[in-house]
Amino acid sequence: MTNHPVNPYMVETWLKGWSAARGLPAPDRENGVLFVNVGWPQQAMRYVFPSPTDQLKYLAETIVDPWVFLKVCAKPEIVTGLLPPRWVIQAPAFMMTCNAPMTSPGTALPKGYILDINKEATVPIVRIFTPEHAEAAVGRVVFVDGFAIYDRIETHPDHRRKGLGSVVMKTLETLGTARGIKKGILVATIEGKALYEKLGWEVYSPYTTAVIPGIIE
Repeated sequence: MTNHPVNPYMVETWLKGWSAARGLPAPDRENGVLFVNVGWPQQAMRYVFPSPTDQLKYLAETIVDPWVFLKVCAKPEIVTGLLPPRWVIQAPAFMMTCNAPMTSPGTALPKGYILDINKEATVPIVRIFTPEHAEAAVGRVVFVDGFAIYDRIETHPDHRRKGLGSVVMKTLETLGTARGIKKGILVATIEGKALYEKLGWEVYSPYTTAVIPGIIE
């Protein structure tokens, strides 16, 4: 993990890509704080902070509605110390970067699987299908200000440990290099982090999420 301060530009670039990949409005600012009006039943709004700030603490103290997310480039224990008890810290995540071509350990497509690339879509998408034409793995990429923002990289549980995630990532990478884009940003779960590190990605910052849970209908 790098020790440098998190660059707010990097965070905003990632958030722009994340919003575009999800078909959401572009990020905006409220009192200098980045936010996205998500509008989902279990995520109304997300505020994103490159570092813990007084504004983070203020929002945490004043927000009482459920499903508003606070996302902070900091370790969970640091964020927890700034929040009232009604906030719940979610599973750990990591903002990661890759500034060189990804390594490719065992990225050959297993026999019988089918690779599908839709590079003409608004959000380019790569899918891998089983011989029975069921979706086994999928991933998306958005290009923002010279960066490739990778999002929703998923492999179905029945098809993991076959290198499909690596194939998806390397294929998405080719869509960026065709545009002259060689730098990438993503946010990974603990499980995803292991895959991306094998491909040459590095942790840029811990990425901690807090939310006031609501009733799931």
